[in-house]
Amino acid sequence: MTEPIMRGLRHLALRVTDLKQSRAFYEGLFGMRVVWQPDEDNLYLSSGSDNLALHQIPVGELAQYRGARGQLLDHFGFIMDSPESVDRMFEQVERSGARIVHPPKGHRDSSYSFYLADPDGNTIQVLYEPTISRKA
Repeated sequence: MTEPIMRGLRHLALRVTDLKQSRAFYEGLFGMRVVWQPDEDNLYLSSGSDNLALHQIPVGELAQYRGARGQLLDHFGFIMDSPESVDRMFEQVERSGARIVHPPKGHRDSSYSFYLADPDGNTIQVLYEPTISRKA
């Protein structure tokens, strides 16, 4: 086996129903910043170490997404540096009015997290995970 070159899952692309609303959500709650906007339908945000691409669903396809109740993506997450930072983020999310999917709780593996939904209903886990939260 060759030496691994992977540095982690650092890029996620989401199709969104309202690019402006999604941009405000990820900038406001997670402090992400625009690194590139090649056109009015595509936007790339970064936390400094991760990249989130938001792609506007074309108007002609919106109807098929707005009526959907389920999603194939179970959830994605943002890693926090401590359980206390998870709690601080939870308080910020509550103040923002974003929908809480599950409140904070400790898990069997000693991790600690809560879940919220973005404007399109994608579930996001805000997570302290002891084995990776300590890594730079």
